[in-house]
Amino acid sequence: MEENILEIGKVPVEVLNRIVLDPINNNKHKRKDVIIRPSTGEDCSAVDTCGEFCVLSTDPITAAGSNAGYLVVHINCNDAASAGAEPIGLLLTALMPKGSTESDLKDIIDGAYKAADELGIEILGGHTEITEAVNKPVISGTVIAKSKGRKFISSGGARAGQHIIMSKWAAIEGTSIIANDYGDKLEGQISAEMLAEAKALASKISVVKEGLIASEYGATAMHDATEGGILGAVWEVAECSGVGVEIYADEIPMLDCTKELSRLAGINPLRLISSGTMIITAFDGEQLVKKLTAAGVNASVIGRVTEKGRYVTQNGVRTELIPQEKDEIYNVKL
Repeated sequence: MEENILEIGKVPVEVLNRIVLDPINNNKHKRKDVIIRPSTGEDCSAVDTCGEFCVLSTDPITAAGSNAGYLVVHINCNDAASAGAEPIGLLLTALMPKGSTESDLKDIIDGAYKAADELGIEILGGHTEITEAVNKPVISGTVIAKSKGRKFISSGGARAGQHIIMSKWAAIEGTSIIANDYGDKLEGQISAEMLAEAKALASKISVVKEGLIASEYGATAMHDATEGGILGAVWEVAECSGVGVEIYADEIPMLDCTKELSRLAGINPLRLISSGTMIITAFDGEQLVKKLTAAGVNASVIGRVTEKGRYVTQNGVRTELIPQEKDEIYNVKL
């Protein structure tokens, strides 16, 4: 029997559930101190340490040639912040291809320490290796964080009647990756100022601040928008929560540099990796937007949670919101 070949990008949900998650959750060994277990759209697990909850999450960087060390720290801490937890430190694994130089490794580690310094956390250890198993650097992190008041906010906590709020702008990480990795091809197609703005978006990738504010406000679900972009993150919250959603795409804020780079690359920015943006569900979302704005975090209401049905309306056209297994970063044509 011929096996199905897996495409580049996220493993399809059906395959993920059948091969990865079902065996984990069907395992007969269930410890009482494990309070949150893996599920579709859930980025973190949590362990009760008889004090505060210990919140754990892990993610790699595979699509970014530049800033990989910097990004891996932030995206992992973003997962913890999505659970309403405060990051403490990070375990870091760097798999480097044959032919890598000391400068290549130093760039990655320097970036990781820069991000750790910005967040006030420590690099707790990890593993570094040169291997023929990879053809470009693969950088993976595991964050260790603590809850506040034994509180854990799940991606699956959305409730019908709530607003859907997003912080900052769409496709922050994707815009930065494209600008940094394709900068030479973009020169002459966009202004130097716009290219510099896009490259600098890597500094906006943390969502720890908005995560802590939203947690204190009373958000019931939070999810950082990584692969699959804004629309992918909203779908994952809906799937994890077992609810419907109505998304107003025209209300999703987006920087001009993102619009222009997406046009040149021939991709949909609403489906482009968007670390730096937090998807939040809460009652009276307009009030949360005011709190975030007052704290210096751009925020907008982009939809609402419903009992059933998942839809997105753009330019007056309403279509079904469906999952996208492959992020638009893999479809860049430059």
